Amino acid sequence: MTNAVSVGIAVQADWENREFISNISLNVRRLFEFVLQFGEYGGCIFLRTSATKNKLAIVNEKLDALERRLEMLEVQLSTASASTSVFR
Repeated sequence: MTNAVSVGIAVQADWENREFISNISLNVRRLFEFVLQFGEYGGCIFLRTSATKNKLAIVNEKLDALERRLEMLEVQLSTASASTSVFR
């Protein structure tokens, strides 16, 4: 494989990772805005129900998993950026 092909693959992977990170950031922002709405509309009462607590716990677990994946992708992105700078 030539250097140009390797760089092209690295650039494509970089764009895909950036898109994923952007989507995660947007969804975390939406989730945060949703949770803030509980306070605005007096929805704090609803937080006391077990069903809502369970749903929030599930969302929290998913958010934790996404944060771990985001950290992993950031490491991969910095590694890919460092390796592509060798070709410059």
